Amino acid sequence: MSLPHWMPPKSILSKWLLKRSPSSLDSIPILRAMAAIAVFPSCGARRLNARPWLRAVRAASGSSASPSPSPLPPPSGIDAIVDAPSSGAAPPSRSFFPKRGQTLELVCESLAFKAKGICKAADSGFVLMCDRALPGERFLGRVSRKKDSYAEVTKLKTITPHWDAVEPPCQYASYCGGCKTQNLSYEAQIRAKEQQVRDLIVHVGRFSDKDAGFSKVMKSIVPCDLLFHYRNKMEFSFGHERWMPPDVLTSEDKMESGYALGLHAPGFFYKVLHVEKCLLQSEVANKVLAVFQDSWMDPELGLLPYNVLNHSGFLKHLMLRTGRDVKTGTPEVMVNFVTSSYMPSLLMPLVDKIIAFPEVVSVVNNVNRSVGNTSVGEEEYTLYGKSSITEMLRGLVFQISANSFFQTNSHQAEVLYKLVEDCARLRGDGSEIVLDLFCGTGSIGLSLAKRVKHVYGFEVVAEAVSDALRNAKLNGIENATFVQGDLNKISDSFGKDFPKPDIVITDPNRPGMHMKLIKYLLKLKAPRIVYVSCNPATLARDLDYLCHGVTEQGISGCYSLKSVQPVDMFPHTPHIECVCLLELS
Repeated sequence: MSLPHWMPPKSILSKWLLKRSPSSLDSIPILRAMAAIAVFPSCGARRLNARPWLRAVRAASGSSASPSPSPLPPPSGIDAIVDAPSSGAAPPSRSFFPKRGQTLELVCESLAFKAKGICKAADSGFVLMCDRALPGERFLGRVSRKKDSYAEVTKLKTITPHWDAVEPPCQYASYCGGCKTQNLSYEAQIRAKEQQVRDLIVHVGRFSDKDAGFSKVMKSIVPCDLLFHYRNKMEFSFGHERWMPPDVLTSEDKMESGYALGLHAPGFFYKVLHVEKCLLQSEVANKVLAVFQDSWMDPELGLLPYNVLNHSGFLKHLMLRTGRDVKTGTPEVMVNFVTSSYMPSLLMPLVDKIIAFPEVVSVVNNVNRSVGNTSVGEEEYTLYGKSSITEMLRGLVFQISANSFFQTNSHQAEVLYKLVEDCARLRGDGSEIVLDLFCGTGSIGLSLAKRVKHVYGFEVVAEAVSDALRNAKLNGIENATFVQGDLNKISDSFGKDFPKPDIVITDPNRPGMHMKLIKYLLKLKAPRIVYVSCNPATLARDLDYLCHGVTEQGISGCYSLKSVQPVDMFPHTPHIECVCLLELS
């Protein structure tokens, strides 16, 4: 049945957000974060050396919301910030607005999307967002940026550790931008992610959690069995200036500029955090990385990292991809050098070292002569072995080239695709038509092809379409058609080249679906839509459009939300995947 929906409290922000176009929500950082806040009892904040009436910290036991005759659930998410609930009889003061450079004692109340900690100033309820602050943590923070409705804070010192604190096994966890929640227990990580999805479905998607059927719709998050070494692809950058964390920087370090191979330092496009080992990539990939780190800076090799400031230098990126030999199941590693020019003689000393590993079956060189810092080359050369590696997924074989689009967590992709198949509810008689939107290399559609009549896939990236066609041929699948096209720019003639689908699978990127595509799907009225999303904020918005319509544009919704299944694809990171089923009302 269709869940009833409710309008959140009429704050200016929430009304404005619901009217935004699909591409605008993800482009505004504060909305991305605010849209996914999981509200905890307010603990407040205090300004150091402030007047006595500002020093009070709201305790969790004293933060009960005022009773209200309204049947609406208490505000959280966006509206908890804009329309902060009152605490006690007196209305909150709005006189405290922190200034840039000011030091505050704060308590993190919750995690927002992108794993930013949310704090509120005592008495005023003013919102402060802090990277790497975790729920329950009391800390000192300095205001780094001030906006009209919120401020950003840099954490200086932890006073009291957060709930569920653990010791991160990675030495770079406190500085690297990849694993922001590695110091939070995994159970707490997935609880926070599930709560973020739930809050968005309620407050942005406008589905009432008071309805009796909501508990059946909102599923518990599926955890990931592999907490480390789950990534089959890692991209490292060469840098002419090594970044050192301020708290470990010494006077000697300041005198050395130093080259680096690792990950970009948070907030710096030209500084690189030197990484000897990454716990997210495979063990064999880490062995290969170690060989590079031991040798590439040898002056005798004459290798210079690319300088993004003056556009000089040779080495831009090092990409390591791991697959599996389909016959033996043993790991296959591809090493991809991204360079500013084609000079293979400079790379061969490194190639000779890494091919000593039997797992290294492919070494390629992508040449990118542009001043940009992208890892996709304009030319590609094979320096050793094969030009691609292979991977197995749902019984299919996929060839993966250097720039192929493929699920980064192969292990959890098996789980994700099984959920997609379950939601599709195939009849099994081979009579159904599947429309696979944003199909990438076709992995989802191809995994269903042998049980349906035909799969029609659409993707904007030409290379991905070529990979999809090659993968279909590799697996002997003849009932799949893949077409290049921009689904954000569809015309009125879209859909006339294929029969009406029984099932639509849509897997858009972070901005979600364009309103043109929303309107097309509402007009198409396919019996079932399976929505796969990597951004729960834009997912919730699109579910609202498909189920409730857009009143301002005279658009009526025609679908019922049957299930929302969060999936943790990337432990220790803020990313959340969801699989949703909608059925025609």
